[in-house]
Amino acid sequence: QVQLVESGGDLVQAGGSLRLSCVASGSTDSINVMGWSRQAPGKQRELVALIRDDDSTAYAESVKGRFTISRDNAKNTVYLQMNSLKPEDTAVYYCNGGPRQGPPRYWGQGTQVTVST
Repeated sequence: QVQLVESGGDLVQAGGSLRLSCVASGSTDSINVMGWSRQAPGKQRELVALIRDDDSTAYAESVKGRFTISRDNAKNTVYLQMNSLKPEDTAVYYCNGGPRQGPPRYWGQGTQVTVST
């Protein structure tokens, strides 16, 4: 099994920055893709960014140019650097991981990001 633990969520003013972290433990060899998704109140969960085991990345259009996903394999940690935050970025952010194909298999408990005007 795999455990994912997020941290770094906070209240920040619009235009500010935050860095989220996700530490993976357990059978991490089974993970080929790590990502971040978010869910705002009353909305469906959406994929924000992902990073594959070849270090290629993908982003939602709404965050391109503002968010950067990266990882430190030695620390089994994935990061989401979020810059130029907007109120519409307010959501619970979830770390996830899984195989190259198909949906994520593992999810963290989520961390709250709130962006005030």
